[in-house]
Order: sequence, then C-alpha cells, then structure tokens
Amino acid sequence: MKKLYVTLSFVLASGILSAQNQYTKVADKLFDRYEYVDAAKEYLKLAESSKADNYVYKQLAESYYNVFNTKEAVKWFAKVVEQKQDAETYYKYAQMLKAEGNFKEADKQMQQFAQLQPNDQRAKSFLSKPNYLPELKGQSKLYDVTKSDISSDKSDFGAVLTNDNNFYFSSARNTSRRNNGWNEEPYLDIYKATYNANGTISDALAVESLNTKWHDGPVSITKDGTTIYYGSESFNEKEYVKDKEKKAKFGKIFLYKASKEGDKWGNIKPLPFNNKEFSVRNPSISKDGKTLYFSSNMPGGFGGEDIWKVSVNGDEFGTPENLGAKVNTEANESFPFVTDENVLFFSSNGKTGFGGLDVFMMDLNKGTNPINVGEPVNTSKDDFAFTFNSAKKVGFFSSNRDGVDNIYKADPVCNVQVLVKVKDAKSGMAIDGATVVLVDEKQKTVSNQTTLANGESSTGVLCYTSYSAQVSKQGYESGVFEVAKGENSQVVVEALLNPIMPIITEREVILQPIYFEFNKSNITAEGAAELDKLVAVMNEYPTMVIFAKSHTDSRGSDKYNINLSDRRAKSTVQYLISKGISKERISGQGFGEIEPKVPCKPCTEQEHAQNRRSEFLIVKK
Repeated sequence: MKKLYVTLSFVLASGILSAQNQYTKVADKLFDRYEYVDAAKEYLKLAESSKADNYVYKQLAESYYNVFNTKEAVKWFAKVVEQKQDAETYYKYAQMLKAEGNFKEADKQMQQFAQLQPNDQRAKSFLSKPNYLPELKGQSKLYDVTKSDISSDKSDFGAVLTNDNNFYFSSARNTSRRNNGWNEEPYLDIYKATYNANGTISDALAVESLNTKWHDGPVSITKDGTTIYYGSESFNEKEYVKDKEKKAKFGKIFLYKASKEGDKWGNIKPLPFNNKEFSVRNPSISKDGKTLYFSSNMPGGFGGEDIWKVSVNGDEFGTPENLGAKVNTEANESFPFVTDENVLFFSSNGKTGFGGLDVFMMDLNKGTNPINVGEPVNTSKDDFAFTFNSAKKVGFFSSNRDGVDNIYKADPVCNVQVLVKVKDAKSGMAIDGATVVLVDEKQKTVSNQTTLANGESSTGVLCYTSYSAQVSKQGYESGVFEVAKGENSQVVVEALLNPIMPIITEREVILQPIYFEFNKSNITAEGAAELDKLVAVMNEYPTMVIFAKSHTDSRGSDKYNINLSDRRAKSTVQYLISKGISKERISGQGFGEIEPKVPCKPCTEQEHAQNRRSEFLIVKK
C-alpha cells in the first residue's frame, strides 16, 4: 500500500508505452488505472500465450514492481533486459534484485544503468562506492528493532507517537471498506491507539473525524497537540484529472490541516499549495511549528518524489522549497520526519542502500550529508516512515520485510565514538599506519583499522561496555590500552608506543629491518623511522663510524642486483647525512644477492623481503 505514496508520479510519467495493441487493451486499461494486481493477471495470460512480446514482459514486470512482488518482478525483468532497455528499467531491475538478496547481479544491472546515465546522481554514487555493502554492514548498530504488537495482516505504516501517549498510524485493516485496485487491500484509514508505560500499544480506533472514503494518512502533530497535518485524496475537493480515452478520473494526494476541538479534530482545511497536477503528502511539522516538511512530485524537483519544506505562520504558508541535492535524487525520497533536535529522517531508493527504500538521517543544523542508518532498521526490502519521540527516546518505522507493511519499534542503542590517538612515546609525534584492533571483553574483534596521517583512528562502540585497543607498528613495542566506559559522545584513548631502540654490539648497530620495496631504492617512511634511531645512536656516540651494507633479493641478474643494492646503500648514506651526520662518519656499499639473510630457492615473498635489507657495521666506536 505504501507505494501509492511513493511511485504514483513515475507511473503517470512512464506507464503508457507505444507498443499497446488490441491484445493488451484490457491489461493496459487496468495498468493505467493503477490496478496492478488485476493488470498482472491479464499480462500473465498474454505472456504465456503466442501473443507474448517484450512490451508484455515489461508491463508485467512493472506491475509486479509497483506492488513490490520482488520475486515475480525479477523473473520478468530478466526477460525484459534480454533486449536493450532504457536506463530506468535497469535501475528498477537492480532494486528488485537487491530486495531478493542478489547483490552481485544487482551490481551488474547498476553498471548498465550507470553506462546509460553517467551523470545521474545514483550512478555517480554507485560508481564511487563499489564496495558499499560491506561498508554498510560494518556500521555500528544505531537501533534495536522489534515488531510492534499493533501490526495487523494488512498494511500498517506511518506511526507517530505524541508526548501525551497518543499513537497515530495509517492502516488498511478495516475490511468493511472497499478494496483499492492497487494491491487489493482496503483503503487506508487514520487510527489512534494508546502507548502504554510498558511499551505496548493498545486500543487502536479509527479517527472518524478525519477519515474519508478515500486513502487517509499518515499524520504529523504539532508539539502542543492542537494541530494535525495529514494526507487525503484530491477527490475530497472534487479535484482530479479526467481522461476520456481511459474513461477514468485520476486524483492526487493533498495535504490537510485540522485543529483540536475537544476530543475530536475539526476545522479541516486543505493546504493552499495542493494541486491536481501533482501530489503532496507525508507531512512532518517542526518542533516550533514554523516549518512543514513533506514529499511531492511537484515541478522543480530532481525526479520522482522529493523532500520539500514550506514556512508556516498560522494559516499562512510560504512557497515550497526543495531540500536540494544532498537529500534528493532522480529516484524517490519520501516520508520525511524532523526530530526536536532538527535531525531529518527520510526514506530513499535512490541513495546507496541495502535495496528498496532505506531510512537515512541528516543533521539539518550542521548541514552534513545524509547517512544510511544501517541494519537492522534497513533491509533489502522497503524500510520507511521512520519517526522518533525525543522525550520518550523511542522510534517507530515501517517495513515490508515480512511481506506486508508492518510497524516496528526502534530503541536507540547507546553508542560512543572511540578515538585512538597513536603517538611516539619519546617524541610525541603522531604515528601513521599503526594498526589499531579494538576488542571487546570476550576478545572478539570489533574493528581493525590503520591510523591516518594524524595518527588517529575512530570507531563506534556500545556504551557501558569494556573494550581495549591493541596497537602495533613496526619499529615500536606493541601496547594494549583500555577504553574507558561511558556514554559521552566520544572517548579519547592516547596510545603511546615506545620505539624499539637499536641494539649496539661490538660489531654492529642492530635496527629493526630497513626493508625496501621490490625493485626500488628510495627510503620508505618505515625505513626513515628506523634510520632516525641510528642518527640518535651516532649523536650519542660522536666518534662512531658506520659502514652500511645493502642487500637485494635473488630476483634479477647479478649485475643488476649489485647496482640496485649500491643505490640503496647510497640512499641510506644520503639520508643519514641529511640528518646532520658527517659524511666522514658514514659510508656504504651494495652487495647484491651474494649474502642472503635467508638462503632459499625458490623463495617466498616474505623470504625475498627479508633479504632486501640494510646492515650497519661499526667501523669505529
């Protein structure tokens, strides 16, 4: 049922194709009237007959797509794409494949889409994150999810909880109502229930003062509880588009405003920017009551359905404004909800997600990019209409993960960001490239990261849970650092690693290995860190004279390896001189492969690496 509030505009734009003929007339009429269940039955008869062609397959796939019958949609889209298609068909096919959990094949279809529409925001997002799924699955869990006991065997969605424990939602559970042709469920009504102290929801009753014979809901209520905004159909105002050829009247979704009159809602008024040419729906009023957010396919958007906002001053409304490219894509963004803290939740099937509609969140105060809220709120199915009561610290959303739109409760998981700052204990300098493994109290790895150039890594973990950071870096003693428990937004761990100092014998100064990359002679960052220790030793022993021996692995000719190792020796000498060591105190020579540290034939990559080394002999102490 929820797709009525998401894709209607696109169906109007693309539902009629040039390949209609006398055989498809009955099915096409049903399709054009959005009676997709019956349309699919008629197209299926044709698909299984001698009259089958790509047009029939595509209309059949589209019918199943519009009622989110993902299994059948995948089956028929697979036949459709045997012939070259428009970009949007590949995109829809990809969405259905993701909903069925076939991400590998979905990515192939997205590649087709991206080739045809390289400038589309959805294509750019897909191409910029080829490994999006592991990244999404690796996010910290933000909410624990349970199915609400208010759900029925019909569509239930758009739940919103007020501070006085009233629980509003839209539902098709009234079986005494006539069915709509979209998905053969009863028309939607607005319901109000009671949110109990133990978290259960009971006593769901239809809000008769708001419900009509058409679809009604979902709703949004002002903070003081005196004003409600909700969606209903334009037929209430006798506003519709009449199509003589199809012998049908096509209405839109309008937004309405009502005021509390005792225990009932009254003084119902349609909003002034309603228009029979497009739909406006899914309202959300800000905490101060001065901004109304909604979704619409009105002109001036990015495509499909977009999130918009409009200023509110009593009964006066400003000009609707599109929220822009950070929020909206060429696909569908819908079901906005703004929290008391000015955080926007919305659903999108155009942004990178698990499949179908995913819930995203965006801090409107900071203007940051929206983020996918991750599992378990989002699945490969449609997940949408997320709302949150800040006072009661509980959220609700809807999903068809069990085959029909149901309402789910979302309890926030207390998270804290662990910021590990890795530094050299002697110099205090940041250490980049250090490995930071965060483990829980059962020694289960929570994250495995490498520090950035500033020596930092950041990971989200659960509050009030014991963690430790295992930090290591070549040339340093490894360390384990406890993470303080708490519920602050961030816990900082300062990880000071002691450098492994050189061992000085009578014959040589032993450093950690100064390895070189294969076929190269430049000093690496790791090599420089070790050579700096040699500089410190030579400064401590001002009369010490060093002879640097450089070696290669056994790959390459003898002559080439001699030359390569000699270049490495000279690079080592030049580095030390650049650090203030007198050239009279340091010299070097390459020995090629003639003195391997690990004799081997054939050699493993690790053995080759050990043989690519430098040694530092003491000529004079």
